[in-house]
Amino acid sequence: MLSRALHCTKRPPSRLSLPVVSRNNHTQNSPASSQSSRTTSFGFKTVQEDEKESLVKGVFDSVASKYDLMNDATSLGVHRLWKDAFVDTLKPGRKGPMRCIDVAGGTGDIALRILDHARENYADRETSVEVVDINAQMLAEGYKRFKKTMYHYTPQVSFHEANAQELPPSQFQDNAYDLYTIAFGIRNCTFIPAVLKEAHRVLKPGATFACLEFSKVHNPLLGALYDQYSFSIIPLLGTILAGDRDSYQYLVESIRKFPSQPEFAQMIRDAGFATGGDCDGGAWTDLWGGIASIHTGVKV
Repeated sequence: MLSRALHCTKRPPSRLSLPVVSRNNHTQNSPASSQSSRTTSFGFKTVQEDEKESLVKGVFDSVASKYDLMNDATSLGVHRLWKDAFVDTLKPGRKGPMRCIDVAGGTGDIALRILDHARENYADRETSVEVVDINAQMLAEGYKRFKKTMYHYTPQVSFHEANAQELPPSQFQDNAYDLYTIAFGIRNCTFIPAVLKEAHRVLKPGATFACLEFSKVHNPLLGALYDQYSFSIIPLLGTILAGDRDSYQYLVESIRKFPSQPEFAQMIRDAGFATGGDCDGGAWTDLWGGIASIHTGVKV
C-alpha cells in the first residue's frame, strides 16, 4: 500500500461550489430541491426524491432488530473486521479527547468501537460520541446495546434522531466536531452531496470526515463471485432469517448503485474536503478487493 500511496498526490478540495433520544423534525425532501419532480434511486428502482426517505425508513424499521444479522449476511460476517479496521485507522483518542459525531449510526457499533479504542489504547475517558440516525427503531437498538456497557448514562454517548442532510444548526453547530463518521449508511441517503455539505459544516477546520461503505470490486473473478452471492444468497437469507426478502434485495441493489471510489472521492472534495490522490491508499483504502472502502477527507 505504501508504494501505491507514494504515487498518489494529495488532492485539495474542489473549488466547485426511546429513553433519551433527542428528536428533531425532519422533512422528506432533499435540501437541494423541494421539487417533487426530481428523482433518485431506491435500489434499482427510480423514485421521487420525496419518496425515498419513507421507503428507506420502511426497510430499516423492518431490519432494525436484526441489523447485525443483516450485515453478517451481506458481508459473510466480515463487516465486524472492517469496522474494527475503520476505527483503528482513525485512532480516536491518540491526540487527546475528541468530540465525535457518528451519523447513520443508530445501532451504536461504531460509537462503541470509538470509545473502546480511546479508552483501551490511550486511557481516554473524555472522548464522546453523539450518535445520529433518522430512524428511531435503529436508535432504540443502539440505546439497548449501550445499556450493557460502562458508557451508559455517562456524558460519553448520546442518541439523537435527525436527518443527516439537514442537521439542526441549533443542536449540531458549525465547527463543533473533531471527527465525523458514517458507516454503511450514506448510500441510503436521498441526496449524498447534502450529507457531505453538512459534515463539512459541523466539523472543525482540520478535522476528519470518514466513511466506510460498500464499494466497487475491481477483480473480475471476485466481482462475479460477489454478484452471485449478493443476488442469489443474500435475499434468500433475508427470507429465511428475517422473513423479509424485499428489504435485503434493496440493500444489495443499493450497494450497486453507490458511486465508484473515484466518483465518491470527487464528491467529498466538492463538499470542501482535501483528500489523498485518486487511488487505493490515497483518497480511499479498499477492503477485500473493493467490496468495501474507507474514504477520508480533511476540512480545510
